[in-house]
Amino acid sequence: MTDTILIILFALLLIHYLAFISVIYYGLNNLRTSHSAEYPEEFVSVVVPFRNETENILNCYKSLAEQDYPKDRYEVVFVNDFSTDDSLEKLNANNKFENIKIISVPDSYSINAHKKRAIRYGIENSVGDIIVTTDADCIHSTKWLKSILSFFDNDTGFISGPVEFLDGNSAFSKIQKLEFAGLVITGAGLIGAEKPTICNAANISYRKKVYEEVGGFTYQMNLSSGDDELLMQKIHKDSKFKVKFANNRNATVKTTASKNLTEFYQQRKRWASKGLFYNNKMLVFKLILIYLFYLSIPVQLILGLLFSNVFLITTLISFGTKLLAEFMVLKKGVNLLFEPVLLRPFFWAELFQIPYIIIAGISGLFGNYKWKNRKVRR
Repeated sequence: MTDTILIILFALLLIHYLAFISVIYYGLNNLRTSHSAEYPEEFVSVVVPFRNETENILNCYKSLAEQDYPKDRYEVVFVNDFSTDDSLEKLNANNKFENIKIISVPDSYSINAHKKRAIRYGIENSVGDIIVTTDADCIHSTKWLKSILSFFDNDTGFISGPVEFLDGNSAFSKIQKLEFAGLVITGAGLIGAEKPTICNAANISYRKKVYEEVGGFTYQMNLSSGDDELLMQKIHKDSKFKVKFANNRNATVKTTASKNLTEFYQQRKRWASKGLFYNNKMLVFKLILIYLFYLSIPVQLILGLLFSNVFLITTLISFGTKLLAEFMVLKKGVNLLFEPVLLRPFFWAELFQIPYIIIAGISGLFGNYKWKNRKVRR
């Protein structure tokens, strides 16, 4: 009797996960590559928070300064978030453009919000009606700004853009690149299905008036993360404006993968720490079910090895179905946004994904992690 109940529970978790994957696949089909040949009339402010980015800051600066976009129609606002290295000095010494300004967050400004306070301070000191945010460890093609802005129309309030890891030679780098692409593809598909859930602050854009209309980060300033997807979800729920995904490879920004497993773990724990704070409690419940599906796979394997061979069969069914469904979604998303070579480490990435999601998900509940040489506590 117990075996039957467990098998039914595992089957229900699998069915729910397949329904979730189907939504992503459907949403990817709905994404449009067509975009306007014209660009917003509004002035644009690109806000770049940074902390201890001495290795990356000048490359980011150069790529933003060389955008194929009229310099009298956009500004770049670099916001120093208490760097303890020479990032700020490097920027000040090399800045030669009038449309690029460099500011620092005041000591007493929203102390617990960290990166979010830097973005908020940058917005408050910007003049653009359209805000674009990116990260200081990112590199942008010359067509990036033009490409992401081309998806704006009068009905659009928020745009999420693709982010890709730079190529690395190690197997770990290649697995990270595919795993991260999977997150981008998932976010794109959910936006295409009109269920915007995840995005990345390294490449998002929104109208300042919409940001102000939904209260900006006012209800999130106690959280150190969430400057991207929590805002996107709020705009989708509380405004009349649409959320779009910039389905254009020229709109991609590239960034570096984590250097080692410890850095990767801290990053994923930081991302997981905001999930329980989504305003949509039904969404939180669905994400918990997805987490339980991932957890169920090793649980089934253990039950199969220790108690009954039937659970070895259910393990194969769950894992095999997951592989097939995710490969279909990844293949479609990669064809839209990335290069096919990305899929080569697919099987190894799948094996790596299950334990990291289980561990990072549990760790993220406590909300404590390290980021940019800073210990963050909820």
